[in-house]
This record gives sequence, C-alpha cells and structure tokens, in this order.
Amino acid sequence: MCGKKPACALEFEVVADNPLNFYHVNVEIEDINDHTPKFTQNSFELQIIESAQPGTRFILEVAEDGDIGLNSLQRYELSFNPVFSLINKEKQDGSKYPELALERTLDREQQSYHRLILTALDGGDPPLSGTTELRIQVTDANDNPPVFSQDVYRASLPENVPPGTSVLQVSATDQDEGVNSEITYSFFRNGQVFSLNSKSGEIRTQRSLDFEEIKEYSIVVEGRDGGGLVAQCTVEINIQDENDNSPKVTFHSLLEMILENAVPGTLIALIKIHDQDSGENGEVNCRLEGEVPFKIISSFSWMLNSPL
Repeated sequence: MCGKKPACALEFEVVADNPLNFYHVNVEIEDINDHTPKFTQNSFELQIIESAQPGTRFILEVAEDGDIGLNSLQRYELSFNPVFSLINKEKQDGSKYPELALERTLDREQQSYHRLILTALDGGDPPLSGTTELRIQVTDANDNPPVFSQDVYRASLPENVPPGTSVLQVSATDQDEGVNSEITYSFFRNGQVFSLNSKSGEIRTQRSLDFEEIKEYSIVVEGRDGGGLVAQCTVEINIQDENDNSPKVTFHSLLEMILENAVPGTLIALIKIHDQDSGENGEVNCRLEGEVPFKIISSFSWMLNSPL
C-alpha cells in the first residue's frame, strides 16, 4: 500500500450515532515479507579482458525488493568459484549493491567463459531470495606470440627451375583471437632471390638459380601478429646441380713442330679441360676421333710413367 515509505498509516473518520461523535482513526500498516528480491533479467553478460589484474572490481546489476526494513534486500551471495569473489557494498541511502572481485589471473586460452549464480537475499525469517545467472566472457589480450610449426624448414630445388616455382610454405599459429591472431609473414633478411606471400607464407623463386654461384640459401622468415608480437623461423634451401655447363678446353702446345723421328711417348701438348658442374656432371671423358698417330693420357698417369 505504501511502497518504500518507512512509515505507513491509513487515516479515516468514524461517526458514532449514540451518542453522536466523531472519531479520528490512524491505522499504522506494518510491512510483512511478501516480496521476493528480483533481478530485472534472468542472466547478465560481463566481459573481462584476460590481462585484468587480481583485485580488479566490477559493479554488478542490483535486485529490487518491494519490502522495507529488514524485509528488504540485505545481501548478495555468489556461487563458489576460485577465480571470483563477491563484495557487498552499501550506498549512502542504505541500499545494497554487489561488486565482483577478481581473485586470480585469467587465461582465455584455458577458459574463455565462466558461469556464476548471483543470489539476492532479504532479511526475512526465513529469507526470500532471487537469482540471476552471471555470464562472464574472458576477452582476448595479445599475450601469445606466433609459433611456427617448425623452427627450421628445409627444401631442395634443381637449379634449372623457372622463376615463380613454389618452394615451400611456412606456417605459424597464434592462440589469441581476432586481430591478435592474424599473422603477417615477411623476410627478415636474404629475400632477394625468393618471394614470400605475406598472408599464406608460401615461398617462391623470384629469379633463376645457379648452383655454381650459390649452393645453399638460409633465409629468416618473420611472423608478426596483429598486436605486434613476433616469431622467427629459418628456411634452408639446397640447390641441386644440373648438367647445364659444357666442358671448356684449353690447349697449350709444347712444340712448334714435331720431327718425324720423334719417339713414341713424346709430349707435344697440354690439354686442360674444366666443367663447372659437380659430381658426375663435372666428370669429363676425352678421346681423339679418327685414326691419328697420337693418344691422350691423363697428366697424372704420365707423371707416374715418366722416368725420374
């Protein structure tokens, strides 16, 4: 009848007819505990960044109770959770409100959501209560750097592959979410011969390769997330030799002319043959074509057979 008024009275006049008289009646209305504390919603959403420090407080929604005095809302309780605690606060007008306190460091990657029950109780005997679900979403902080799937990536390429050939693809992941998990790839150094897709991490040849020039490339690739955290990996690329070089012959004559009575085995010229390829591709076989009164021997064999 009287809402939140601390004193509630019903006044009226009574007329008595024998003897005739007027009486002023004042009826004081006493509150009974007939209202349950109620929250405006069955659940509330609260977002807390995972970098929040223990001791941080968050003001929660309050409940309403139509009763007054001890029958009105007196305190709040929180379902048990080791990460959060509840503090009951009081305003200057005596109304109560709850604060949520963070007890431990949050880690979104371990637990991104917390569900708690907030209970409002009045001072009745027994007390009446109302509840709401508190849904706490732990939002991401950029606390995880990118991590490459391998510290070292290795690949082998023939030296005759055309520019634009795919070499390999590096890959990094980030346990954060949103922008903080978006990774951009770039060369940290030695990226002139190869190109790198900044989004996919794919490495391709950018120009022709030459085994005789460079046999191995060691490239450092950097992965940077949206929050500026960086990781690095190494890409080692071995270049395989191909038979792409012809032997070069250098001829040096030792005699201006050969006498007809020259004895067999007379050294008349030196021939030097060099092939820039390696392995079997660099091995050279020499022969004289046609029937001629000469033969070719290796200089090593000639030195072994010559008299001292």
